[in-house]
Amino acid sequence: MVLVKLETYYPDYRDIAGDRSDVQDFKNFDVYAADGDKVGSVYDVLVDADTGRFRYFVVDTGFWIFGKKVLLPVGQATIDPVANQIQAIGLLKDQINDLPNFDNLEEVDFDYEERVRGIYRPSTAAASATAMSSTSPSTYSSTTSTPMGSGSDRTSYDRNSYSYDNEPELYNLNQDSQQAIRLYEERLVADKQRRKAGEVTVGKHTETETTRVAVPVEKERVVIERTAPTGSTVADPNHHFGSETVAQVEVYEETPDIRKEAFVREEVKVKKVTEQDTVSTQETIRREELDVDTTGQPTIDRSSH
Repeated sequence: MVLVKLETYYPDYRDIAGDRSDVQDFKNFDVYAADGDKVGSVYDVLVDADTGRFRYFVVDTGFWIFGKKVLLPVGQATIDPVANQIQAIGLLKDQINDLPNFDNLEEVDFDYEERVRGIYRPSTAAASATAMSSTSPSTYSSTTSTPMGSGSDRTSYDRNSYSYDNEPELYNLNQDSQQAIRLYEERLVADKQRRKAGEVTVGKHTETETTRVAVPVEKERVVIERTAPTGSTVADPNHHFGSETVAQVEVYEETPDIRKEAFVREEVKVKKVTEQDTVSTQETIRREELDVDTTGQPTIDRSSH
């Protein structure tokens, strides 16, 4: 019977713990004695190299007994995976001092395991005696008075023929312990994050163009008309011959007066409005369902709470 550490037999046990109930990650589970006192935590698990079945929990007692590590047979453990706890059925806190210290795996041989089993056998014997006392007299009379695994029956075990199956109360996982299985499902969680989508800058610039405008203007001009008299009138030559101006006419003209004026052509108001929209998406979510395999015709209460 060769024992190996959990990680040696199951290198990927953390990845497959969700698929194999016998490869659950028990490391760091708190361990409590039968009297309810906490005695340490699971440091490692020892596995049967031939079958892959769990045989011992390695319990690290921490500073309580100066870092002593002891072995707890898996049959003497009630496992609560929800609370991450293990209850040692047949172990009291004071008995830990009697258990041999676990330093390395190479020291675990038949004699070492017999020292460990010798601590737990009295409790399994008491449990077997209690079970026998509740049976009918005829049934009890056909049973040996000393239950298998009791302290008085230790010498009957031989190192060459011993099998863990000889003591199922030590090495079979406790089927009566209530072990909760967590079923998970995924849900889509819709949330919103406010982020900057962009920025709008509104300004103005000047564009130029050439525009023509027509302005009507007036100009005055002098028209001199000369006509020949139809009759002749005799005039005094002393008065009419000279160099003085006889007529003076002022002449005006209009010139265009072009100037530029600025006026409000358009008003632009900048504001923000919030529009609501619904964005839909779809994802594939997973949900775990319970698989129950039965052998025979057991009665199962499938009620849910």
